[in-house]
Amino acid sequence: MLDQPAGQTLNTHTSVNAAVLVSFDFGGGYSAESLEELRLLAASDQLEISAIVKGRRARPDPATFAGSGKVDEITAAVAQTGASLVVFNHDLSPAQQRNLEQRLGRRVIDRTSLILDIFAQRAKSHEGKLQVELAQLEHLATRLVRGWTHLERQKGGIGLRGPGETQLETDRRLLGKRVKLLKEKLAKFQCQRSLQRRSRQRGQVLSVSIVGYTNAGKSTLFNRLTRAHAYVADQLFATLDATTRKLFIPEQGSVVISDTVGFIRDLPHTLVAAFRATLEETVQADLLLHVVDAGSPNRAEQIDEVNKVLKEIGADSIPQILVLNKIDVIDLSAGAAGYGRDEYGRIAHVRLSAKTGEGLELIKLALSEAVVERALQGHEHAGQENSLADKQV
Repeated sequence: MLDQPAGQTLNTHTSVNAAVLVSFDFGGGYSAESLEELRLLAASDQLEISAIVKGRRARPDPATFAGSGKVDEITAAVAQTGASLVVFNHDLSPAQQRNLEQRLGRRVIDRTSLILDIFAQRAKSHEGKLQVELAQLEHLATRLVRGWTHLERQKGGIGLRGPGETQLETDRRLLGKRVKLLKEKLAKFQCQRSLQRRSRQRGQVLSVSIVGYTNAGKSTLFNRLTRAHAYVADQLFATLDATTRKLFIPEQGSVVISDTVGFIRDLPHTLVAAFRATLEETVQADLLLHVVDAGSPNRAEQIDEVNKVLKEIGADSIPQILVLNKIDVIDLSAGAAGYGRDEYGRIAHVRLSAKTGEGLELIKLALSEAVVERALQGHEHAGQENSLADKQV
């Protein structure tokens, strides 16, 4: 099925930013939502959506993923719109990508490559850029055919090739060296973070990480709480670089809050691995503020996806407060801010609007109670240690 965006005119000329989106329903139940996310990802990557090709399949075609008939439909869409790029809402194997490019005569990328490209544009810090480059190289290593000799310029070039090495072998070796160098640099950042965390732990400072689905309003909440100026935009993956600030809570002291990269359904494993150093801020946190777009019809699935990634990085056992954000744009009992407690009396969820600030005092209340609870636990732990020491004496 071919969808032509409203107002789209047919174009026989190739347009650099024009793209045809391709999405298939394999019976998983998330087809429409997944396609909408692909639209948002394409918009975040500044692509003009020329047409959308949809279809249903029981399983991917081994050669072209889409099957011969659907490839003909994509070819027609490309010819009609003049699109220079075809974006699949799925992960393609190297062989499938190569076969599609030969059949379509256009560049073909998959969902992972699209997300990586967005990350490459958004990373601002030195560490963020290193993490994105590592993720790109590890993803592209499986697709290496030619064209990586530009890496020679970083290493001197002449005399690098060993006896009997083919060009492809040389490129793979240079790529491997670059990956190793990036991992070494990121390891240094990881050591610096570990030192900072140990310093905070010695000072008994509560560490809080803001997590959530991409575009849920994490950075807006972070800015509201800390008066920081983290980049905010109504687009996917507006924030990539982890930012940490202190928040002073009257009568309780300071709390350290970190803003982190947003999660998304089918987040590429290469990204999770490359951003592990940044995500360690989440793993080492004492409390997670799990921000949810309360107006999203898919919020239950988005919560599950975030929890799935938290489990993957080993942060699923950390206490979390569910923050139902954006109550200013939904009818949630007239948009009233509020909170609820769990069976232990702890604040378990908060309804607020990070944009307007309504309900922000409830988050501060929850953090204040968390500081008190942490202090009580510290006193109990110290008392147990002293008691044990007295018995030994």
